[in-house]
Amino acid sequence: MAEKLKILLVDDHLLFLEALRNLLTVKGFEIVGTAHDGRDAVERARELRPDVVLMDIRMPRCDGLEATRIFRRELPDVKVVILTSSEDDDTLLEAIKSGASGYLVKSLKPDLFIALLSGVLRGEAPILREMASKVMEAFARQSQATQPAEMQGIPTTETSNSKEAWHGVPSLTQRQLEIVKRVAQGQSYKEIAADLGITKRTVQYHVLEIMQKLRLENRTQMIMYAAKAQLIDEEKS
Repeated sequence: MAEKLKILLVDDHLLFLEALRNLLTVKGFEIVGTAHDGRDAVERARELRPDVVLMDIRMPRCDGLEATRIFRRELPDVKVVILTSSEDDDTLLEAIKSGASGYLVKSLKPDLFIALLSGVLRGEAPILREMASKVMEAFARQSQATQPAEMQGIPTTETSNSKEAWHGVPSLTQRQLEIVKRVAQGQSYKEIAADLGITKRTVQYHVLEIMQKLRLENRTQMIMYAAKAQLIDEEKS
């Protein structure tokens, strides 16, 4: 399946860029091009129409976060996966707020990196489970102070302290709420299916229906929804 995923690589470190290109090519991915900063990435993506852009954060002229926001506005069908050496919580949160579909650190072992990236084809968010948990907790802490502009794509309702009120706007079934929680915790479709005793295809169907109901664009936005709906508290109680 890897050969069906067309990737644009974006990094200003040429040695790393070439090493990454070689790794992904050997693993069967199609590298359609490279870019060295955010502006170049947008221009190349308009021309090459990749499925995924692997984007470094710290680059000259236009950094990865600003470029991700441009992709969200102008090329929403292209998934942006942030690839960086930083595990800083603020950077991780800002990447997801900017519209990134995933977040991977350069220190990952190659096999894990390839496995997470391959999940994009199945609609999974390439993000480590511990990072998904950190994001969910941080958004839960910030939810009361978050401004609408920072929660783009996340449905809102009248201010309420009631979890039940959030669960009903829009209405999700109990099974769908359980899937939202597990997605936000970083579980794969296969893991969710095994835990809930259903097929992976059924999980995929539920995820699609959830995203349509909540007007979400990708699985990483489910993390923000789960935090806003305080689903993390239910899991910890």
